[in-house]
Amino acid sequence: MSDTKPTPDDIERHRTILQKQIDPLVFPSDEAPSPVDEIRFLEGPQEIKNDQSILETVNDEFRKSFAVFNEISPCVAFFGSARTKPEDPLYEMGRKTAELIAREGFAIMTGGGPGMMQAANQGAHDAGGRSVGCTIELPNEEGANPYVNRGASFKHFFVRKVVMVKYSYGFVVLPGGYGTMDEMFEIITLIQTGKIREFPVVLMGCEYWSKLFDFLSTSMVEFGMIDPDDNDLFFLTDDPKTACEHVTRIASRRFDLQKGAPAACRLDWEQSRGHS
Repeated sequence: MSDTKPTPDDIERHRTILQKQIDPLVFPSDEAPSPVDEIRFLEGPQEIKNDQSILETVNDEFRKSFAVFNEISPCVAFFGSARTKPEDPLYEMGRKTAELIAREGFAIMTGGGPGMMQAANQGAHDAGGRSVGCTIELPNEEGANPYVNRGASFKHFFVRKVVMVKYSYGFVVLPGGYGTMDEMFEIITLIQTGKIREFPVVLMGCEYWSKLFDFLSTSMVEFGMIDPDDNDLFFLTDDPKTACEHVTRIASRRFDLQKGAPAACRLDWEQSRGHS
């Protein structure tokens, strides 16, 4: 990290950028607490009744999610940037991968937004499969993309993330920003620590991930922060067919699923997991 101190102009420029990003509906001033409950909850200690209200909201989100997703066939979750445009070759890579996985009988689950999420939902739609969106409620945020045919809306990011992990049988990580990194590393951490077992994780976009992979393979290993074989917890490819084969091979073996249409996959899942 550089020791150079920011100049007054640097500070003012940074402040201007932040002001453009902060919605006055979320933060009315530098001093006043946010009127948005889930944001105010993170602004330090609150009155007990306020914390209890958040707890009830979280429990309600989980209950509603269980009701929705227990009725959906095994999912493969796709993560990636909301900024990717349909004309970007990476968009087509994500769409094609989701299409192939959907044809294997899996529902495709995303955050329900635009960009890479829309690409994956479009792939599921093109395959005639189930296309699931887990949208997040944010001020000025648009609803689900037009290719979502089943979904749920969440107020809390962590509830959404838990639900997407709980109901997924594999993960495909497309190029993305901080949110994608958060999701990817949490999933890898869950696998590394044994909280979830033998889940396929595919990173797509070799050029995009190359420098991160170099960092993981050199600095993190050399400093003893991870073991060399921890990098075997994910699979890197640019090829949709290879990604599909990797996900379906491991997920099918792990959960004793059989290839088929979504309805058949649903039946196999119910039988192997003891559902009726």
